[in-house]
Amino acid sequence: MSKYFSLLLSLSTIFLFAQKKWNVSFYNEKSGNEISIFADNNEEMPMSSKFTFKLDNLNSTVGNEVTVVIPEKAKKFLIAKLSPKNPNRSNQFSYTNMTNFGDVTLNDFDKDYVYSLPFERGKTQLVYQGYNGKFSHQNISALDFNLKIGEKIFAAREGKVVEVVDTFNSNCANISCAKYNNKIVIMHSDGSFADYAHLKLKGAEVKVGDVIEKNQFIGYSGNTGFSNGPHLHFSVFLNRIDGKRDYIPTKFKTSTSEGELLQEGKTYTKNY
Repeated sequence: MSKYFSLLLSLSTIFLFAQKKWNVSFYNEKSGNEISIFADNNEEMPMSSKFTFKLDNLNSTVGNEVTVVIPEKAKKFLIAKLSPKNPNRSNQFSYTNMTNFGDVTLNDFDKDYVYSLPFERGKTQLVYQGYNGKFSHQNISALDFNLKIGEKIFAAREGKVVEVVDTFNSNCANISCAKYNNKIVIMHSDGSFADYAHLKLKGAEVKVGDVIEKNQFIGYSGNTGFSNGPHLHFSVFLNRIDGKRDYIPTKFKTSTSEGELLQEGKTYTKNY
């Protein structure tokens, strides 16, 4: 009779960028001499996870290391199957995995998309910190609009709301306060994400799962988190498994252009 011994050791999941824990779980099932590792993803977006296996007398269908993208709302999504090399010997395995939201394998996106200014029609706003800004945008393609606390925020692009945080009322001009960022994150059709940050306490007017139209009212500006004054932080990015973001420069429709990159220190009017 074959001897089959499975041992789960030091299994751990690292959820990146998560003061909240993403609603994704991993588990295994045994059938005969084979072990299958599955994932359930209850989020409204794909989740990516990098697995590193330590195997003793086992073959893996994905090798010793693999990054998988788990579709949104997926149940019992197969990660890997493990089977014994020598069924007459004992075997054991362990793994660690690192998880982040979105499809981290994406490198392509809609480079021609023209965004709407994320504030109210008829308003003129200053971009007081632009791409590669000196305060908090070093090497980051992000924009800070000088919206006051309570001014309305509008979606710059259509998509689905995948994260909402609006429970904080603290701020400071230090990265240590980033954990207090109130925000709305919207996933676009090309897999990129838009981050609308520093909303006021209870400043979100949308919820996770909502499908948003371009120019739809979504919330109120504030001064929470890593912030030195009231404003709206806006950025578009692709996620990477190590927690880094590839930020995407974005063109906007303005009163003087059908599509331009916004510049720090300049004002822009929304007349549409």
